[in-house]
Amino acid sequence: MSFYERGPVRIHYEEAGAGFPLLLIAGGGLNSTISGLLRGDPFNPIEEFKGEYRCIASDLRNANGGESSGPLEIDRPWDGYTDDHLGLMDHLGIDRFMVMGFCIGGPFIWNLLKRAPGRIVAAVLAQPSGSRPEMRDLFYDINMKGWGPSLVARRPDITMEMVDRFLTRMYRTNPDFVFTVTRDFVRNCQTPVLILPDDIPAHPYAVAMEAAMLAPKAEVSLFPWKEPKERIPLAVRQIRSFLRAHRPRSA
Repeated sequence: MSFYERGPVRIHYEEAGAGFPLLLIAGGGLNSTISGLLRGDPFNPIEEFKGEYRCIASDLRNANGGESSGPLEIDRPWDGYTDDHLGLMDHLGIDRFMVMGFCIGGPFIWNLLKRAPGRIVAAVLAQPSGSRPEMRDLFYDINMKGWGPSLVARRPDITMEMVDRFLTRMYRTNPDFVFTVTRDFVRNCQTPVLILPDDIPAHPYAVAMEAAMLAPKAEVSLFPWKEPKERIPLAVRQIRSFLRAHRPRSA
């Protein structure tokens, strides 16, 4: 295992392949781990892209089932995770890179684009998370049950009251759209993005398509692209074409 450490933060990461750097962010919400990418649901991006890119993936800080750990940054939950992503790339000596994220990777990518726009060459948001007006507390409720209790059980320094404050700040303080950025930010974002929508409660089709319509350099996949399963290779081909089109020529 490889680890990157910064103060009290310890991030487990893995690399595969060679070429222009491609940061991969697994789905699974706050339980996002490298194993989520390897399961191949809906496809394994490491296997698909390690032949052309230096694929880099990590366990999210404090994910159940992962090997990364660190404090709960209650006042800046999204930025704490983005610090980990950018800090890992700094640790590896990588300035500019591409990024592909699933599920919670969508909000993380928008935050990366806000925090480090000059470093992200292009981004792929697959089945991105977003906020449904009729289900504003969906992510808060999911994580209060499926993330917080296990974390508290293994970390005596963390209480459920802290988890509540963390999740409230993360999902209830700005409970609209994609959580991390505003519509105006997306409207002015000049980074090429490819969006592959989904349509389940945690991955609202309407939010994904709104972001695609707002972002001036956005492309969007066919929909549905995961069903029937015969469509998945077509979506992967589109991702590959998108990444090749925006990969720096010197890479």
